[in-house]
Amino acid sequence: MRLGPDGLLRCGWVGDDAEYRRYHDEEWGRPLRGDRALFEKMSLEGFQAGLSWITILRKRPRFREVFAGFEPATVAAFDESDVERLMGDAGIIRNRAKILATIGNARLVTEMAPGELDAFMWSFAPASHRRPSSFAEVPATTTESDAMSQALRKRGFRFVGSTTMYALMQSSGMVDDHVVGCHRAAD
Repeated sequence: MRLGPDGLLRCGWVGDDAEYRRYHDEEWGRPLRGDRALFEKMSLEGFQAGLSWITILRKRPRFREVFAGFEPATVAAFDESDVERLMGDAGIIRNRAKILATIGNARLVTEMAPGELDAFMWSFAPASHRRPSSFAEVPATTTESDAMSQALRKRGFRFVGSTTMYALMQSSGMVDDHVVGCHRAAD
C-alpha cells in the first residue's frame, strides 16, 4: 500500500506519479466494454510486454493518434507505408513485431461480428475472484488468462501471452486486484 499526497491509500504499484495515480483511481480495474476499447487495451498491453506500464501510459495519447483511435477497420487497412511511418515515430514504441501484430490483430477483429470480441474476451472473466490482501498475492497468470491467451492464439492473435492477458483482465475490470486497504477496493 502507498499513501498518496491526497491522503488516500492506493495499491503499492502506483508510486508517486500523478498520471499513474489518475489511471489507478479512474481506469484500472473498472469494467471496460466494447470491441474498439478492448482492441486498444489488447494492443497497448502487447506494446507494454517487456516494458513498464507507465511508459505506455505516457505514450498512450500518441499511440491513439497514430493508430487512428484504435478503430479496428482503419488499423486493419494499414500497409507497409504505415508500418514505416510508425517505425519512424519516436512518440510510440517502435517495435516492428508489435506494430505488425497490432495491424494483424485488427484484421482479425474486423472478421468478427460486432460485439464478438467483447463477448469472447469477457467470457474468460472468472465467476468469482478473491481480492488480494497484498501485492504478493497478485498472480502473474491464472487459469483464465492461460485459457484466454490460448484461445486468442488459436484464432491467430499475437502478443497475447498469458501474463499480458492477465494484465488486460486486471486493467479492464475482468478481475479486481485492488488490494485490501486500497481506497478503490471499497468500490
